[in-house]
Amino acid sequence: MRVAVIGGGVSGLTCGVRLAEEGVRVTILTRERAADTTSAVAGAVWFPYRVRPNERTGPWGRAGYERFERLARDGGAPVHMVELTALYPEPLPEEPWWLAAVPGAGVRAARPEELPVGYADGRVVRVPCIEAPAYLEWLEQRFVSLGGAIELGEVSSLDEPDGEVVVNCAGVGARRLAGDPELRPVRGQVAYVRARERLRFMVDETGPNALAYVLPRPGVVVLGGTAEEDDWELRPRPETTRSILERTCHLDPRLADAELVGAAVGLRPARPEVRLEADVLPDGRPLVHDYGHGGSGFTLSWGCAEEVVRIVEGTRAA
Repeated sequence: MRVAVIGGGVSGLTCGVRLAEEGVRVTILTRERAADTTSAVAGAVWFPYRVRPNERTGPWGRAGYERFERLARDGGAPVHMVELTALYPEPLPEEPWWLAAVPGAGVRAARPEELPVGYADGRVVRVPCIEAPAYLEWLEQRFVSLGGAIELGEVSSLDEPDGEVVVNCAGVGARRLAGDPELRPVRGQVAYVRARERLRFMVDETGPNALAYVLPRPGVVVLGGTAEEDDWELRPRPETTRSILERTCHLDPRLADAELVGAAVGLRPARPEVRLEADVLPDGRPLVHDYGHGGSGFTLSWGCAEEVVRIVEGTRAA
């Protein structure tokens, strides 16, 4: 079977890898290499964000957690397990829905000394940290080693690719390709700094400094962020960078001495719900949609890819 995957970000590459692992001949069609996609800008820590909880997102997130945990344990991929502190301004009335996807004893309440000023509660969660864009390069190499091919170029329509099955992982590009008005860009800007001290992973999703996160990586710390709906601007705004630096300093005052080394922007493909379903092209070929992951592209990537494989295998059986 020959499958064409549209999109070379984390979703497209992960689908390509999983299909190739099952012996499928896969070609990824992408306008740009992974290092130039929105995925390369992502904080890329396992954390469901801008995606609605439902009966599907939980299992997808759990599958992604387990796969990333194996990659971290086995070595070779730029993935490792870290403790992330999710911060809340008030005591939590109930546990966040996504914590149910964290296995075993991977969650504990934050101690008072672990909470920055202005926060009354927190959860310290053991999660995978994925070093994008190095991880995307690893995915590309894994895909090619399995016999996959990557073709650069603009895809003008969903029925353009040559394949027995087409998988649509076009991210925000799916708004045009699939004619989906429910898909909207949510602009995310980040800043990169070098810090003198070792910092903790922290995120404030809903509190006084939201959206703010501190994600240390080897050699650089990723600071965020923004969630600007219907904003297509890809150039970093200096005033936004200043706001990010100010807000993250409230999470960790030691960032006041950090050296700013850059900024970047990505467009999250947000939708009321992830679209992962079977469809049919005008010429009768099977089409699989896998887009609209919001800020959870990495988190849901492996779980969604598993479902794409099941759908594609189903077309072969039919």
